[in-house]
Amino acid sequence: MNNEISQNPSKIVLVVGAGAAGLMAAGRLSERGFYVRLVEKNNMVGKKLMITGKGRCNVTSHLDISDFFSQVPKNEKFLYSAFYSFTNLDMIELLKRYGIETKVERGERVFPVSDRAKDVVDALESYAVGNRTVLLQDEIQSLCVENGMITGAIGKNGRKIDADAVIIATGGASYPRTGSTGDGYRLAESVGHTIVPIKPSLVPLVTGELTKDLMGLSLKNVAITLMDEKNKSVYEDFGEMLFTHFGVSGPIILSASAHMRTEAKYHLSIDLKPALSEEKLDERILRDFEKYHNKHFVNALSDLLPQKLIPYIIERTQIEEHKVVNQITQKERQTLVDTMKHLTFSIRGVRPIEEAIVTSGGVSVKEVNPSTMESKKVAGLYFAGEVLDVDAYTGGFNLQIAFSTGYLAADSIPI
Repeated sequence: MNNEISQNPSKIVLVVGAGAAGLMAAGRLSERGFYVRLVEKNNMVGKKLMITGKGRCNVTSHLDISDFFSQVPKNEKFLYSAFYSFTNLDMIELLKRYGIETKVERGERVFPVSDRAKDVVDALESYAVGNRTVLLQDEIQSLCVENGMITGAIGKNGRKIDADAVIIATGGASYPRTGSTGDGYRLAESVGHTIVPIKPSLVPLVTGELTKDLMGLSLKNVAITLMDEKNKSVYEDFGEMLFTHFGVSGPIILSASAHMRTEAKYHLSIDLKPALSEEKLDERILRDFEKYHNKHFVNALSDLLPQKLIPYIIERTQIEEHKVVNQITQKERQTLVDTMKHLTFSIRGVRPIEEAIVTSGGVSVKEVNPSTMESKKVAGLYFAGEVLDVDAYTGGFNLQIAFSTGYLAADSIPI
């Protein structure tokens, strides 16, 4: 990284954090003619971006931009101006400008054709870092405010970095090894902003029941219902999930976690055959039992269930595994149907915030102008990305929030 600071007298903007939001902001500022000081404490840009989508980078969603709001559990209206200022199609076009073709996969998820997150990072770095942007490796310790206006920030070595405006794009507190250690919350709070308590979101769930024997088993086309202690449905979804040594994970589980309150108790019901009613599933089981009528129960389920799941389902039904199929009663068969349609797990909690994809909570959006991303407390101070109290489900929506808010903040700073 270049540690020299430009002495050009033109208007200068300091962008704190060179992740998705910060790179977008720096690029847009440069396009508008500002001189940019892009500060990143890591020795590389886009460190968290590099690991998104398991290294493939689910860069956005191909849904219509009007459908994005339903993918944001809270404060979705705050994002109206941001989403429409820089849409998912704008993002796809920007990547194309830098030679990155994209593709649409299941669930309208958009990935680079190369399946390489590094290509996305390289494109954003090319957009952000040019003649007008100086990339500094430093760690901002405090903000400088005079008469209610931002004047710059202090770096780790005590040097003041002067600026006419500052955009905080430091990310949240998830995946701290990538540099997301909550710096932005501290900086915002120091100048009077309220920080909504943070918690992990899009995070695997810990179950009360042992799932170690199912570890690594992926289930596709299943339906889940997350229920509270009153058996009221909190969240329902359909798609793919994964068993782990501690519980459950996968796209639909991560999205379910976004609806959980820390103090509440939940249980999860999995419908292994959502395309079949209980009656149709019973008919299907009967056909299989006729096919395997002289086999043991344990050997009659391979057409219905993944091999790894069979012993677990048998244990849940409490049907003797070596019972000959033609001796299984109607009541036992109904128990099998119930188990497959309502495989239930108690939820003990979620994994630590360090394992969460995003952070829920952050800078209160009540104190940020949704039309500009500017602080209502300090003139010239802007926020973008995960540092704000907005987060979405999986599917590329959180990255689009970062890109859109980063762009809007940069586009709103007066020349």
